[in-house]
Amino acid sequence: MTTRTATSAPDTRHTLGSPGYRRATTALFAAGMTTFMALYYVQALLPQLSDHFGVSPATSALAVSLTTGFLAVAIIPASVLSERYGRVRVMVISALAASIIGIVLPWSPSIEVLLAGRALQGVLCAGVPAVAMAYLAEEVDGASLGTAMGRYVAGTTIGGLTGRLVPGVAADLVSWQWALEAACLVSLGFALVFWRTVPASRFFSPQRVAPRITAQNLLNHLRDPGLLPLFFLAFVLMGGFVTVYNFIGYRLLRHPFDLSEATVAAVFLMYLAGTFSSTFAGRLADRRGRRRVLIAAVSTMLVGLALTVPDRLPLVLIGMLLFTAGFFAAHSVASGWVSARATDHRAEASSLYLFHYYLGSSVVGALGGLVFSAFGWAGVAVYVGVLVAVGLALTVLSRR
Repeated sequence: MTTRTATSAPDTRHTLGSPGYRRATTALFAAGMTTFMALYYVQALLPQLSDHFGVSPATSALAVSLTTGFLAVAIIPASVLSERYGRVRVMVISALAASIIGIVLPWSPSIEVLLAGRALQGVLCAGVPAVAMAYLAEEVDGASLGTAMGRYVAGTTIGGLTGRLVPGVAADLVSWQWALEAACLVSLGFALVFWRTVPASRFFSPQRVAPRITAQNLLNHLRDPGLLPLFFLAFVLMGGFVTVYNFIGYRLLRHPFDLSEATVAAVFLMYLAGTFSSTFAGRLADRRGRRRVLIAAVSTMLVGLALTVPDRLPLVLIGMLLFTAGFFAAHSVASGWVSARATDHRAEASSLYLFHYYLGSSVVGALGGLVFSAFGWAGVAVYVGVLVAVGLALTVLSRR
């Protein structure tokens, strides 16, 4: 496989509206699509996995938690590889490999094989999120970075939406295996688009990779009082978000809602709110300041979560809309803040943010299955509400 490699750097970085900016953001949008489809295409069909393999909701949810958990473990090694071998090369290999293995997973003969394959897929997915933010921070002008990061996050939201919506709707027409297969083929298509359109890294210089140097870089970022709250924020917010989407389907399929599988899958259209809010929040943070926008976004998550508690479908849907919009706005601002603050070794800083992000998805999401089995949706709302409240406190108390 050949990929574009770094060339001599021109004098200026990509700015909003330039041809290079459009190519870079389009390519990273496609990268976000393919990666998040690969990560979450099983989430809409967790109840079907429970029925087919005869396992509990908590076990079925491991098809998401294991993937994000192993992605979290692989994030830092992937970012280190990108320092040595280049941002674009690592992202392209990651996107293609994760999409290709997804094509065979729907035909797993047992839940154990499926979960093992999903764990491997998490490792292969790591290259794009580990490197994308560092790539944009290096190639895009600082005044345009928030908007560029928002567009990448928008790609992740639509990827998450498409990955959940396609199999969820298809499951009413074909078997769950073919429903998952359809999503995997779409993911592979976006991986190919990313490969063919991503611009070469122009401001990247390969660095010597050594365990001691890498460990020191990571430790320096963890000691930064401006970065550490953002890392913990990623853990609690992503953990709460995945927990809500893991089990909202179970709730809506049951009494008193009794919705069909296709109708429940349509709930994932709420991701479109995140597509808008991530781009808007990134642009607004460039103008009004990140801290103020971040507080508003996390507060919106709390309000939305509270609205999902009553057994009234309109309130549940409005609550999911606000919760989703608030989460992706917060993620867009926080991830852009990490890249802007970490002027040196950005890949390691981004990888630490994403390590906490996906570790929260895995650990908090897995524990959320136990909470749902024991206490139902009310328990999930309290569990996630505490996490989001912690995130709000971290934001309010953080330094400017």
